[in-house]
Amino acid sequence: MATISIAMVTSAFELPAHRITRNLGIVRGIVVRSRSIVGSIGASLQTLIGGNITLYTELCEKAREDAYELMVAHAAARGANAVIGMRYDANEVAQGVTEVLAYGTAVVVDTATG
Repeated sequence: MATISIAMVTSAFELPAHRITRNLGIVRGIVVRSRSIVGSIGASLQTLIGGNITLYTELCEKAREDAYELMVAHAAARGANAVIGMRYDANEVAQGVTEVLAYGTAVVVDTATG
Protein backbone atom coordinates (compact mmCIF):
# COMPACT_ATOMS: atom_id res chain seq x y z
CA MET A 1 0.00 0.00 0.00
CA ALA A 2 1.48 3.36 -1.03
CA THR A 3 1.95 5.94 1.70
CA ILE A 4 0.04 9.17 1.15
CA SER A 5 1.30 12.26 2.92
CA ILE A 6 -0.86 14.17 5.35
CA ALA A 7 1.09 16.78 7.29
CA MET A 8 -0.25 15.81 10.71
CA VAL A 9 -2.47 13.23 12.36
CA THR A 10 -3.32 13.59 16.03
CA SER A 11 -5.73 12.20 18.59
CA ALA A 12 -6.06 15.75 19.97
CA PHE A 13 -8.69 18.17 18.69
CA GLU A 14 -6.27 20.99 18.02
CA LEU A 15 -2.76 21.40 16.69
CA PRO A 16 -0.46 23.77 18.60
CA ALA A 17 0.88 26.60 16.43
CA HIS A 18 -1.68 25.82 13.71
CA ARG A 19 -5.07 27.22 12.89
CA ILE A 20 -7.84 25.06 11.46
CA THR A 21 -9.19 26.92 8.44
CA ARG A 22 -11.63 24.28 7.14
CA ASN A 23 -13.35 21.25 8.59
CA LEU A 24 -13.87 18.63 5.87
CA GLY A 25 -15.75 16.09 7.96
CA ILE A 26 -15.20 12.56 9.16
CA VAL A 27 -12.79 10.30 7.30
CA ARG A 28 -12.25 6.62 7.88
CA GLY A 29 -10.36 3.54 6.83
CA ILE A 30 -11.83 0.09 7.38
CA VAL A 31 -9.99 -3.23 7.13
CA VAL A 32 -11.55 -6.63 7.75
CA ARG A 33 -9.08 -9.44 8.48
CA SER A 34 -9.32 -13.12 9.22
CA ARG A 35 -6.74 -15.45 10.64
CA SER A 36 -5.30 -18.06 8.31
CA ILE A 37 -5.26 -21.72 9.28
CA VAL A 38 -1.45 -21.67 9.43
CA GLY A 39 -1.48 -18.49 11.55
CA SER A 40 -4.11 -19.92 13.89
CA ILE A 41 -2.12 -23.11 14.39
CA GLY A 42 1.09 -21.14 15.00
CA ALA A 43 -0.67 -18.84 17.46
CA SER A 44 -2.20 -21.84 19.24
CA LEU A 45 1.29 -23.26 19.71
CA GLN A 46 2.48 -19.90 21.08
CA THR A 47 -0.36 -19.92 23.65
CA LEU A 48 1.04 -23.16 25.06
CA ILE A 49 4.29 -21.37 25.88
CA GLY A 50 2.56 -18.23 27.16
CA GLY A 51 3.55 -14.59 26.84
CA ASN A 52 3.08 -12.32 23.83
CA ILE A 53 1.45 -14.11 20.90
CA THR A 54 3.52 -12.46 18.19
CA LEU A 55 1.55 -13.88 15.25
CA TYR A 56 -1.59 -12.13 16.49
CA THR A 57 0.35 -8.99 17.42
CA GLU A 58 1.69 -8.77 13.87
CA LEU A 59 -1.77 -9.39 12.39
CA CYS A 60 -3.31 -6.65 14.56
CA GLU A 61 -0.52 -4.18 13.84
CA LYS A 62 -0.81 -4.76 10.08
CA ALA A 63 -4.60 -4.29 10.22
CA ARG A 64 -4.21 -1.01 12.13
CA GLU A 65 -1.53 0.20 9.72
CA ASP A 66 -3.70 -0.58 6.70
CA ALA A 67 -6.77 1.09 8.25
CA TYR A 68 -4.66 4.15 9.09
CA GLU A 69 -3.33 4.39 5.51
CA LEU A 70 -6.87 4.14 4.12
CA MET A 71 -8.02 6.91 6.48
CA VAL A 72 -5.12 9.14 5.41
CA ALA A 73 -5.92 8.46 1.74
CA HIS A 74 -9.57 9.37 2.38
CA ALA A 75 -8.47 12.64 4.05
CA ALA A 76 -6.08 13.49 1.20
CA ALA A 77 -8.82 12.81 -1.37
CA ARG A 78 -10.98 15.38 0.44
CA GLY A 79 -8.19 17.96 0.28
CA ALA A 80 -7.08 17.78 3.92
CA ASN A 81 -3.56 18.35 5.15
CA ALA A 82 -4.27 17.08 8.69
CA VAL A 83 -6.55 14.76 10.66
CA ILE A 84 -7.62 15.58 14.21
CA GLY A 85 -9.45 13.46 16.78
CA MET A 86 -8.02 10.27 15.27
CA ARG A 87 -9.16 7.02 16.90
CA TYR A 88 -9.10 3.26 16.32
CA ASP A 89 -11.95 0.84 16.90
CA ALA A 90 -12.15 -2.91 16.40
CA ASN A 91 -15.04 -5.36 16.35
CA GLU A 92 -15.30 -9.06 15.74
CA VAL A 93 -17.79 -9.45 12.87
CA ALA A 94 -17.65 -13.27 12.83
CA GLN A 95 -15.57 -15.88 14.63
CA GLY A 96 -11.98 -15.24 13.60
CA VAL A 97 -12.92 -12.18 11.48
CA THR A 98 -12.15 -8.73 12.86
CA GLU A 99 -12.93 -5.26 11.55
CA VAL A 100 -10.43 -2.50 12.35
CA LEU A 101 -11.56 1.09 11.86
CA ALA A 102 -9.35 4.18 11.90
CA TYR A 103 -11.30 7.45 11.90
CA GLY A 104 -10.96 11.13 12.57
CA THR A 105 -11.86 14.59 11.29
CA ALA A 106 -10.18 15.80 8.13
CA VAL A 107 -9.14 19.44 8.32
CA VAL A 108 -7.11 22.06 6.49
CA VAL A 109 -4.64 23.85 8.76
CA ASP A 110 -2.15 26.63 8.33
CA THR A 111 0.50 28.02 10.63
CA ALA A 112 -1.02 30.36 13.18
CA THR A 113 0.27 33.90 13.00
CA GLY A 114 0.39 36.53 15.65
